[in-house]
Amino acid sequence: MPPGRIDVVATPIGNLSDLSPRAREALLAADVIAAEDTRHTGNLLRQIGVQRPLLSLHEHNELQRREELLTRLREGARVALVSDAGTPLVSDPGYLLVRAAIDAGVTVQAVPGPSAVLVALAVSGLPAERFCFEGFLPAKPAARRERLRALRHESRTQVFFEAPHRIGETLEDMAVEFGEERHACVARELTKLHESVYRGSFAQLLQMAREDANFARGEITLVVAGDATMEAAPDDAFVARAYDLLAAELPPSRAAALVAQLTGRRKADVYARGIRAHATPGANEGEE
Repeated sequence: MPPGRIDVVATPIGNLSDLSPRAREALLAADVIAAEDTRHTGNLLRQIGVQRPLLSLHEHNELQRREELLTRLREGARVALVSDAGTPLVSDPGYLLVRAAIDAGVTVQAVPGPSAVLVALAVSGLPAERFCFEGFLPAKPAARRERLRALRHESRTQVFFEAPHRIGETLEDMAVEFGEERHACVARELTKLHESVYRGSFAQLLQMAREDANFARGEITLVVAGDATMEAAPDDAFVARAYDLLAAELPPSRAAALVAQLTGRRKADVYARGIRAHATPGANEGEE
């Protein structure tokens, strides 16, 4: 018997009309629907007039369910994988099952549709040709600030999910780590009746949060502009090449200082990189 198939089915993030005819057909044809929350998905199925067996698959049981579903797939079953809303696997369970299915030679195909990441990006008014998705930031303040520091100089537009009760703290941390003038967009309740999109600098968004009681309610997707100062910054290969050329004629410390002035890099970083690249016994003797 040939193996079955997994359909990774995108479901509405708020507006039921966004469910595609193909998605409904995939759900209707499934032998079993693997759902993040069977109650939530059961309600969706009732609204679209579909009755199929449901099996829970969430972060706490995915390892166990993976083996059960793989067995059924090897026996020829067709499995539809859905999350509570949007495209599965994007900050939702499903990766372990999909990866194992691919390794087992099972066909995996996507039934595309709604995604809060792309919807928020489209309405943000921020550059969308290059972006990165960062999911949820750490809930604990210290860990969140550490993560933001690592993203401070990311030149691409960044997309985050955030819990409504933490959005104010997150914006405050971003204002500190990214600068109050960096622009962002807070998109809440996308495609739903009370959809709201707030745009502006972090300073402006924090003011909006203080004035609007609805700001911290509902599902939130946060889009942040990239660091514009990094867009034209020389890459590591250029820095290394510039250092090599200057170090051939000048003391290493002086070469590093000139490269730092030309590229905006820290002299100590340029110097350390150059020394590591050219490290030989006695290489540091007599240097400034």
